[in-house]
Parts: sequence; structure tokens; C-alpha cells
Amino acid sequence: MNFEDIRYEKTDGVARITIDRPKVMNAFRGRTIEEMTAALRDADADDTVGVAVLAGAGDRAFCTGGDQATHDGTYNGRGVVGIPIEEFHAAIRDARIPVIAKVQGYAIGGGNVIATLCDMTIASEKAIFGQVGPKVGSVDPGWGTAYLARIVGEKKAREIWYMCRRYTAAEAERMGLVNKVVPHEELDAEVDRWCQEIMERSPTAIAIAKRSFNADTNNITGIANLGLEALALYYTSEESREGVKAFLEKRKPDFRAARRRQKNGA
Repeated sequence: MNFEDIRYEKTDGVARITIDRPKVMNAFRGRTIEEMTAALRDADADDTVGVAVLAGAGDRAFCTGGDQATHDGTYNGRGVVGIPIEEFHAAIRDARIPVIAKVQGYAIGGGNVIATLCDMTIASEKAIFGQVGPKVGSVDPGWGTAYLARIVGEKKAREIWYMCRRYTAAEAERMGLVNKVVPHEELDAEVDRWCQEIMERSPTAIAIAKRSFNADTNNITGIANLGLEALALYYTSEESREGVKAFLEKRKPDFRAARRRQKNGA
């Protein structure tokens, strides 16, 4: 596969997958997710690779979720909602190798979900985490909600989604969303150290451990699949489209008015 939206390299047993869309703060479109899925599956199939690192290009953002400029009710790829996000989430979970999120800036929306779903997350002290779904007419009805609650607890997970606030790297570490926070200039070196340590461990033992961890939460796959079917319908609603329209017009959305219009058939 020819990569357009990502950079992919394998060196010394480490596969590095970098979203290369810094002009849109590494927001993803359908092609981005397809490329990341292909790269991760390739890395997992390579016996010389022992760990994968997901990152974002530039200093500003790890990933800011779906590119709203490509979302007018549907995205532009495969998948239940027009973007095969469920396939990428499955690739992270199904990979026998650990997947590390290297977060140097904003991890927002779908980017926050990716960081949550990775086996481990290492962040710069400049990193910022948070959700935006209910502000733009969207939600992650699976790993980004149900699995998040497993990590940070029910109360905090509900706060993250209902309030759409921003959290510093230090706050994310305290709530268990991040494994390690380091000074910004030390991030690459710290990730390299973690990767080197993993490469010294038994790959089969790690694969068994990962499968065992996953077994406890695999039911969330069903929740996510069901939720995405509902989300596909929601994206066609006046309420959801009001969120995207308001975002692009740089104004506050009026979701309740949009819902009233839909109910009244206006």
C-alpha cells in the first residue's frame, strides 16, 4: 500500500507509525485510518518487530480525531460510519506486540481514544488530553467510553465525555490515562528506552499477557459494534449535522433547536 497520510518505518525491532497531517493537527480521514491499520498489521506480522509506536507529526498534536472538513454526515472510507475506525481499534487490540502512544501535544476526540486504547501511553509534559464529541455532534460508543471507564473510573470517564474539558499530561497521569510524563525534549529518548526494554523481553510471554489482559474487556467489541450502528444513524440527524456545521462556521452549536426542527420535520 502506498502511504499518503502516514509515515511508516521499522528500525531495530520498533515499528513507528506517524500520522503525517500536521496542517490539520493530525486529524484523520478515511484514508488515514486505512493506512494506519495496514501498517500496524504489517508490523504485527513481522517477526523482527517487537513493539509499535503510534505518533503524530510536528509538535502541536498527536491526533485531534476525525477531520471535520471531510465529515458532512459521512466520512470518505469504509466502515460502519464511513471510516473504518473499528478495524483500526481491532488492529491495536489484536496485535500480539505492545502498541505505545507517543503523545507530544493534543490528543483530542478520536486521538484521545487511540491513546486510551494503546497498551501504554508516554506523554510530553506539554500534552493535552480531552474529548469533544458532544460539542460537535459525535461520540465514541465503545472503546472511548466503556474502556475509558475501566481505566479512569466511571465518574471521571463521564466527566471527560459530558464536560469536554482539557486535561494536562500530569492530570492524565494521575487518573491513569498515561503511564509516564517527561519533559518535552526527552520524549523521544524515553519512548526509545521503553521500546528497548520491551525488545529484551520474551515476545511470546508478552503476547500471552496481552491476550490475557484483552480477554477481560473483549465484550466491549460488541458494545462498540452496536454503538457504531447507532452512530451511523445519528450522523444523518439534524442534531449531529448542526455540530459539524457550527464547528466549520466557528460558532456555538444549537443542538436543541436542531433536534426540535427534526422532530417537527422542518
